[in-house]
Amino acid sequence: QVQLVESGGGLVQPGGSLRLSCEASGFPFTYYRLSWYRQAPGKERERVAAISEHGGRNTNYADSVKGRFTISRDNAKNTVYLQMNSLKPEDTAVYYCRAVSEDAGDYWGQGTQVTVSS
Repeated sequence: QVQLVESGGGLVQPGGSLRLSCEASGFPFTYYRLSWYRQAPGKERERVAAISEHGGRNTNYADSVKGRFTISRDNAKNTVYLQMNSLKPEDTAVYYCRAVSEDAGDYWGQGTQVTVSS
């Protein structure tokens, strides 16, 4: 059974940090490209960050989070992370992880809420 389970969301003050985790099971994690998306109320879901398969040599970020967010993966733990620093109120959203392999599958987690507010 394929599962992607996000954790680490919560309430944080502006300027604070959070680290999101997404633990995967049920598929060959190493072969999948991983991404974090977010969706704020009334807005479309947008991709925040992505990391390539295997060693994760390639990453890319939305302009709105460049220099503040870092995506990483630990294949031994089947987990992808999103380190979020210098958080702003506009980062408030539900954050989702996604695992994609063109040949095999496209999976989403259930989401974790991040709220940035004083």
